[in-house]
Amino acid sequence: MSNTEEQYPSNFIRNIIEKDVADGKNAGQVMTRFPPEPNGYLHIGHAKAICLSFGMAEEFTGATNLRFDDTNPLKESVEYINAIKRDIEWLGFNWKEERFASDYFEQLYQFAEQLIKKGKAYVDSLSADELREYRGTLTRPGKDSPFRARTIDENLDLFRRMRAGEFADGEHILRLKIDMSSPNINMRDPAIYRIRHIEHHQTGNEWCIYPMYDYTHCVSDSLEGVTHSLCDLSFEDHRPLYDWVLDELAMNCHPQQIEFSRLNLQFTVMSKRKIRQLVEENMVDSWDDPRLPTLSGLRRRGYTSASIRDFCRRIGVTKSDNNVELALLQSCIREELDASAPRVMGVLNPLKVVIENFPKGDSASGGVSLELPNHPKDETMGTRSMNFTRELYIDREDFREEANRKYKRLVLGNEVRLRYGFVIKAEQVIKDDAGDIVEIRASYDPDTLGKNPEGRKVRGVIHWVSATEGLPAEIRVYEPLFTVDFPDADERDYHELLNDESLKVHQGFVEPGLNQASSDERFQFEREGYFCVDSKHSTPAALVFNRVVGLRDTWAKMVQSGDT
Repeated sequence: MSNTEEQYPSNFIRNIIEKDVADGKNAGQVMTRFPPEPNGYLHIGHAKAICLSFGMAEEFTGATNLRFDDTNPLKESVEYINAIKRDIEWLGFNWKEERFASDYFEQLYQFAEQLIKKGKAYVDSLSADELREYRGTLTRPGKDSPFRARTIDENLDLFRRMRAGEFADGEHILRLKIDMSSPNINMRDPAIYRIRHIEHHQTGNEWCIYPMYDYTHCVSDSLEGVTHSLCDLSFEDHRPLYDWVLDELAMNCHPQQIEFSRLNLQFTVMSKRKIRQLVEENMVDSWDDPRLPTLSGLRRRGYTSASIRDFCRRIGVTKSDNNVELALLQSCIREELDASAPRVMGVLNPLKVVIENFPKGDSASGGVSLELPNHPKDETMGTRSMNFTRELYIDREDFREEANRKYKRLVLGNEVRLRYGFVIKAEQVIKDDAGDIVEIRASYDPDTLGKNPEGRKVRGVIHWVSATEGLPAEIRVYEPLFTVDFPDADERDYHELLNDESLKVHQGFVEPGLNQASSDERFQFEREGYFCVDSKHSTPAALVFNRVVGLRDTWAKMVQSGDT
């Protein structure tokens, strides 16, 4: 990464860090961390946090640790760990050290005993329902547990027996002793240890008690020498607890927690729990389904890491609600691909055209060889050869038997130019027994290659693919997975909000040669949008293309008009 000043414009977090460095705080050093829980794949909301934490550290010549918050092995797996690392590297960032919260389990345990000995923690034996009742609500203060008065010796004995595995799950928890009447519900004697007899992906069966995130997070930050702990705003009310734990333990390093607004992206769920439900209920292909906001899904769809970083730069860093239109994300990749993607031709809904007066032996291939530019605005991208043949496919939407003058495509009895090729005239349609058009019989003017015919009005220009040399391909066109602006905020069951038209699969044709394309390449299918090879399902013998983004934003307009 480079040029971070351009990628991460001025914001309140940069200003804080800049002042700290200038004042010599933390000896002028900057150390951040990214602490994902390995219970799912990263999504674009995480990308915002990654770009911020890694970007700020890099800008101030600091470093960032990747630390997995693996304190809940019930939902975690090595698959998620590997996916997270792969996504961060794909975004273009490198971490200083790879850590796990489980690396600190013994230290966390010893610190917990230290809090017990100070009279700042106790073992509680209330049931889950009783805990909820005693905790109170946002408008009603909590009340002390009857077990809060246990002696230090009792608490130490019980906590050590918890570690030894003498008790069942949920039989006891370890809580901090703070203030049950605090207006901040997070300070009402929060639990910091629970019993859970389950094998851990890093520590095996060594532990049967696991620390809670609020306790683990601040201690791990301190042990790693983090200077600025950047979190989303959901942790703002947890900051007093973060500071309380570090102060009570008299840690040598006391990081500064700073909160910023989380990302809410239009037509998208950003809840990992809901994304997991979509995957587990087979509502989507998998965690890398191109309709999901996961980084692996966006990558498979054809988004580039540069476009995601550009998006994170554009949305900025604030404390106010960060509700972002999907069009902004799409414009980031569209602008990049407009300049970099080679142009090709692909037909999504093929309709055969037979040019009856086209000679069959003009070349060895039975066609006329054309030299096509790979990019109309960049000559350095070179050209490609393609044959114009007697039998072609055009898109079914580019033909009508009758149409008014506003229709600028092929109409029966009228002429149209085929892109880079000749002018053709639709002479006759062939229909099946159901009355559907299966073929157009046409004629062509051999004197119109590369020029318009004199004295004749041609309706427009349409794209095409040779029917004899083109390659069959499954072409997938994606629309948003949800029909409402911000489904996370909608109180209805999210199943009711799903878009039945989020995936349309076309059996189309593409230019010859695209069977050699790699999943790292993107193309503009002229007049259709930007596409890439599907990295999961495509093979040279059975091509599958995903539409990255259309040539313009149409979905939001359709939603606004009710035409979805």
